[in-house]
Amino acid sequence: MKTSAGLFKDPPPLLFAHRGYSSRAPENTLAAFALARDQGIPGIELDVHLTTDRRLAVFHDDTLKRICGVDRAVEDCSSDELRELSAGEWMDGAFRNEKIPLLPEVFELLGRGMIYDIEIKSRDTRRNELEGLLEAQITAAGLEDRCLISSFNPFRLKFFNPASSVPRGLIYARSPEVPWVLRRGGGRFIAPCPVLKPNYTFINRSYVLWHKKLLGRRLIPWTVDDPGLAKTLLGLGVDGLISNDPGPLKPLFGL
Repeated sequence: MKTSAGLFKDPPPLLFAHRGYSSRAPENTLAAFALARDQGIPGIELDVHLTTDRRLAVFHDDTLKRICGVDRAVEDCSSDELRELSAGEWMDGAFRNEKIPLLPEVFELLGRGMIYDIEIKSRDTRRNELEGLLEAQITAAGLEDRCLISSFNPFRLKFFNPASSVPRGLIYARSPEVPWVLRRGGGRFIAPCPVLKPNYTFINRSYVLWHKKLLGRRLIPWTVDDPGLAKTLLGLGVDGLISNDPGPLKPLFGL
């Protein structure tokens, strides 16, 4: 397993804004991504779904209910249908014109000025065109050395082109929403990944020793908003952090 020299060419740790600067702007919108950039955060984490017209929509939940007030699955919608909805009004009326972006729009907005942790949102364990489309869009934007592909679903990581230089990261947590066999990172036996993205509660000295020092994996825990906790985790040797409120963490990263 190899990590991308490009993504990790600067000495870790890396700092990612979770769904953009989601504590101050609506998650997974261009406004949240632009705010992360403008606040000097080097990376963003975002989520992608495959639409019925085979485009990659940037959205977290399986359904539109929480964000858009529509009880419908994202993957049952076309990109045009998604564009009719507000992705920001739920947070503040000032964001009512924020739409659900498509992945190329995010790349166009931020370019090579950011690094990207792109989480594949799909519960499907069957092969489809999502991963090929994602790789093609990353390549078209010339961002192979600026991206990490991640997912809770190890089958999606398995289906992403293993010959690609883009590294893959397995996400996991002790959550009832995660199949029990995957809650402690068991998905790595389905899709061996050079990067692990556990919930921060997994991280301790022995965890870092085993996975990073002995097995050579990168560790990027989530979601860390408290500067004291962030300092502790960085002191243990993690390779990055994902935060809803990354601004106060910047000094810990020398930013």
